[in-house]
Amino acid sequence: MSEAEAAPAPAPPEPLTGSTLWLTAFTMALANFTVVLDTTIANVSVPHIAGSLAIAPAQGTWAITSYSVADAISVPLAGWLAMRFGTVRWFLVSLAGFGLFSLLCGLSQNIESLVLFRVLQGFAGGPLMPLSQALLVVIFPPKQRGAAVGLWAATTTAAPILGPILGGMISDNMSWHWIFFINLPVVALCFVVISRMMKRFETTIARQPIDVIGFILLVIGIGAFQIMLDTGREHDWFESNQIIALAVIAAVGTAAFIIWELTDDHPIVDIRIFRHRGFAMATGVVSLVFGSFFAIVVLTPLWLQSTLGYTASQAGNTVAWIGVMAVGMAPIAGLLLTRVDPRITVSAGVAWLGVVALMRTTWSTESDYFALALPHFLTGIGMPFFFIGLTSLALGSVKDSEYVSAAGIMSFVRTLCGAIGAAIATSSWENESRHVRTALVDSLNDADAMLQKMQGAGMSAEQARGVIERMIDVQAATVANLHIYSTAGILFLIAAAAVWLIPRVNVSGPAAPGH
Repeated sequence: MSEAEAAPAPAPPEPLTGSTLWLTAFTMALANFTVVLDTTIANVSVPHIAGSLAIAPAQGTWAITSYSVADAISVPLAGWLAMRFGTVRWFLVSLAGFGLFSLLCGLSQNIESLVLFRVLQGFAGGPLMPLSQALLVVIFPPKQRGAAVGLWAATTTAAPILGPILGGMISDNMSWHWIFFINLPVVALCFVVISRMMKRFETTIARQPIDVIGFILLVIGIGAFQIMLDTGREHDWFESNQIIALAVIAAVGTAAFIIWELTDDHPIVDIRIFRHRGFAMATGVVSLVFGSFFAIVVLTPLWLQSTLGYTASQAGNTVAWIGVMAVGMAPIAGLLLTRVDPRITVSAGVAWLGVVALMRTTWSTESDYFALALPHFLTGIGMPFFFIGLTSLALGSVKDSEYVSAAGIMSFVRTLCGAIGAAIATSSWENESRHVRTALVDSLNDADAMLQKMQGAGMSAEQARGVIERMIDVQAATVANLHIYSTAGILFLIAAAAVWLIPRVNVSGPAAPGH
């Protein structure tokens, strides 16, 4: 046994208290919020970016894809990075890098530099999600660690919803460059506070060899899969040789990565963590729920804009009601963790999401703002109960020394399944709309008489035909949308039952990550 292995682990530092605790917790949650926000803030700014840089809109989407690919690759590396360099130290390095590359993104004058700096911004910011989660748990006393998870969960769930709203406001009223510049004061504040308050929470460093092969396989497998998801829709999925090639590369690369990581002595991503039944089952439920949740979150604004004529800002304001109750209920969900069996609140929260998803099936083209906003408002009630509880059940199932790695893997799986759910939902919506449209056309009664009546009212034959086609398209899109909502609702209910396959564990959190 080496001298380093023989030395006893240092005692964990005492948690923070009072105003110091809440200031540090707020800034750490704010850092997490900013990183997650950047996954969606540029979505509605693509036309502005494309116009400013004199490129096609399809090229502008690479500002989104490049960040999501780099982010997806770097998130599961958080555990290895924390072990190799220290949790607090790497958190500060990631935060500084995220701020620097945000500045360079805003200063970019061509698409090549913007994509490069978005890649680097994603690599730098990705680890902040699991690292902030681990450090928030550490600074809180054991009895308050549920509130710590609740604070982290509130920022993680609210940020991607608020991203398009904030991005649209900034791009319309200022300039797309400011969607990156607004990160700078936040990063500066967080860096100053965390560097002063978190020094004593630094973890021990293990000088392990760098798993170069594992990293290369991770980049190939996950990178190809993420690009496939982001570009599949515009290339008609598997009708395109490019998408087929990406799928093959992703499958082979991921399989090789898993085999290598399971056999390597010092894996860059410790996927052996899935040997813990609680972690494996909780991660599986998270995958199902987040895939269904993001399918709804992505699809609803598209439907509002394409069928009801909502602007991007109006659609965003409708969806944003999710965040109201999500933020408000997060502390309550966190406090209940140690008072009742977490599986009760998790199962109830997921079932609630299923019921609210089924409420959406009552929508029609005549639905008013209140009818559209109410399910979003109610969705926020259930979100913290499933998200906080499942996160705590998963991470409470692993060893203290595996905490950061587990948080990174879970964040990665959650993000990836959200992207998968969104991709499946948008593609299914298009396909289902075509099928429903065909059925509606076949079932039209006396279309010729309707055309004649409209022409008698002063329309030309072409105008009348256009009105009828638009009406059919709107109804087809709406019916297809409702079908996806009902499917998501059923998946939520299945996930609510699957929660009870997770063994009950202590969810107070580890003494300190890395000890």
